Amino acid sequence: MRLAVAIIGLLALGGCAAEAPLKEEPAFYLSMAHGGAKVDPGVAASMISGYRQNNGLGAVVVDPALMTLAESQSMAMASRNKLDHDVTAPLAKRLNASGYPATLAVENVSAGYHTLAEAFSGWRDSPPHRANMLKNGVTKLGIAASYAPNTKYKVFWTLILASSEAR
Repeated sequence: MRLAVAIIGLLALGGCAAEAPLKEEPAFYLSMAHGGAKVDPGVAASMISGYRQNNGLGAVVVDPALMTLAESQSMAMASRNKLDHDVTAPLAKRLNASGYPATLAVENVSAGYHTLAEAFSGWRDSPPHRANMLKNGVTKLGIAASYAPNTKYKVFWTLILASSEAR
């Protein structure tokens, strides 16, 4: 009898658990390894700003023009299956061609990371990429990830940090 009551109780609890709403996965863990995936720029700005603030630097905000430039760079790398800052042109040339009034700009590119958390960790653990994320004076960012299923890396990332204020 006790066994039957215990089983019924467990089944009742199991039924309650099934009704609980599933929690949504944090945006920095969402996979970019599928068509149509887009990085949440607000989450990226928050993550990078927190890292910068922990290192005594100012926050960065999302800049639509830098978002467009980052997207173009990621798409160019993905379409050519090539991880390269200069796949179409050096950063300074791309900024000038777009009319972006950068007074300071740095860029991180990478490939193979499927989530923002992975890309951020890779950049943080690489001295040159870390230095870019901690560049004094940058105030804005653009970030993008492009998926190319028939390539070696699958996901190509670009992060542009810049300032347009007079130095």
